[in-house]
Amino acid sequence: MRINRYLAECGVDSRRKCERYVIDGRVTVNGRTVTDLAAQISPRDSVAVDGKKVTPVAKHVYLIMNKPKGCVTTVSDDRGRKTVLDIVRGDYPDTRLFPVGRLDYDTEGLLILTTDGDLCNRLTHPSSEIEKVYSAKVEGEVSESELAAIRRGVEIDGKKTKKCRAVLVGYDRKTNHSSVEVAITEGMNREVRKMFEAVGRHVTFLKRVAIGDLRLRGVDRGSYRKMTAEEIDYLKNV
Repeated sequence: MRINRYLAECGVDSRRKCERYVIDGRVTVNGRTVTDLAAQISPRDSVAVDGKKVTPVAKHVYLIMNKPKGCVTTVSDDRGRKTVLDIVRGDYPDTRLFPVGRLDYDTEGLLILTTDGDLCNRLTHPSSEIEKVYSAKVEGEVSESELAAIRRGVEIDGKKTKKCRAVLVGYDRKTNHSSVEVAITEGMNREVRKMFEAVGRHVTFLKRVAIGDLRLRGVDRGSYRKMTAEEIDYLKNV
């Protein structure tokens, strides 16, 4: 088994991020530092990351979190901010969970946490076309022409976004806010917010409500639950 896949099977991180562990010289095999991504690992090998031995996870953990605002989607934060891992640490103190993809600091909603590096790699790979659905509150009355531009694709950070779905759910005259549902298949940084900025609109609230057919059912803000067998099977075959 290639070394990055082995590390992912141990729950270290996604395959792509595990490659960086190897390149940075943080991985040893049988006591020797290995930086070759083509290295193969056998059942007899002893593998360690940062000096700590790792072994394949016997049974992976799959969680659905309703991420709140005010925490970062990382394993740790050098600025001392609360992370999504802090929320689950009480129940999983020694489990090497990591988030699948990311949600911005001020964005809430559906986030997957798992020890399954292969699943994480597949769902976050650029070739993945799984749809992510967001509910947004946008300042002002969003017009059909603005939504049409977003659907066709707008330029953000020098790159045009892919075609997507964008539907006006309603407009509240009292608050002067539009409710919009947007479904994208990319994962660019702050993509939904920047898409609306490109048409002159400001998003004041953003929540991811679905990943493919996966929904937030039964998860309060700031809490999480284990995935059902059906949900796990869906993600593995989507």
